[in-house]
Amino acid sequence: MPADRTDTAPGAPTLSDVAARADVSTATVSRALNVPGQVSEATRARVMQAVRDLGYAPNFGARALAAKRTNTFGAVIPTMDNAIFARGLQAFQDRLREDGVTLLVASSSYKPEQEEEQIRTLITRGAEALLLIGHDRTEAAYALLDRQRIPYLVTWAWEAQAPRPGVGFDNRAAMQALAAEVIALGHRHLGLITADPAGNDRARARIEGVRAAMAAAGRDKDALRIEETPYAIAGGAAAFARLMAVRPRPTAVLCGNDVLAAGALTQARADGIAVPGDVSITGFDDIELAAILTPALTTVHVPHREMGRRAAEVLLDMRAGAAAPPGLRLDVGVAWRDSLGPPPRRAFDGSPGA
Repeated sequence: MPADRTDTAPGAPTLSDVAARADVSTATVSRALNVPGQVSEATRARVMQAVRDLGYAPNFGARALAAKRTNTFGAVIPTMDNAIFARGLQAFQDRLREDGVTLLVASSSYKPEQEEEQIRTLITRGAEALLLIGHDRTEAAYALLDRQRIPYLVTWAWEAQAPRPGVGFDNRAAMQALAAEVIALGHRHLGLITADPAGNDRARARIEGVRAAMAAAGRDKDALRIEETPYAIAGGAAAFARLMAVRPRPTAVLCGNDVLAAGALTQARADGIAVPGDVSITGFDDIELAAILTPALTTVHVPHREMGRRAAEVLLDMRAGAAAPPGLRLDVGVAWRDSLGPPPRRAFDGSPGA
């Protein structure tokens, strides 16, 4: 591995910089990165700390092909366990393929440190641009991207004052609009099933959206019960069971995504709770599952395919030298189906329904 700047973006930290920072030779740095078993644990720890401090990421693809492009983009998504990101990524990949670009995908499992390492690895493997989900990530990850001068784009989120380029939608406004429809039907006691909002700006914004709708309608904030759970059908089912154990029971349960809502519907059916006769359930995303559930799920429709296609076009332009555009906000709306209705005249636990 050469010690000059040909293995990194112009102006980015070099192998020599890492060696100087760690007080070792460039050959030791190379061994620590490529064959870590050949260096002591203490030395490797010192080298990796210098790598993190400097934001170093050797670009093997760029070094191998000199000035030629690798025609490889990367995407880091929070999970591959469900279909939340599938449509958008498929459209993203399809559009890239039209320009001969290959997509590499990694999953962070909602762990910021793991995402940071995956960003570094994708850059190392020659990714010329990156698609990221949401704005929440470590400052070190952003510093790495800036130092390596890698074009990147935030998706699945849009904020008016966001400091970074993005193609997405307003999660807060979308959930507020759905919650407003629920409240307008007469529901006063609401439940919300959500992921942990820490490190997840989409989940945080959706919680804020429900609270904003309740405040706008003059509803008591204590009439909202929140259950946090990982994004999984089993998690949604368990959270729904916990909500049904409180008094007064919610007459409507809003879920942070359709997977959680599927779990809630499954648990309701298992417990003999009629939807929407006893309780209404809503989702968010409008993945294919939403329309085939029983009853079909009322949810927020997200234009996943448009988002993926437009994100690809923006990143292709940025790779070609175009300036990062201002954030592009896509429209979302409520997809009305059978799982949402008015509250029962009397709730199924005997308390007033509205």
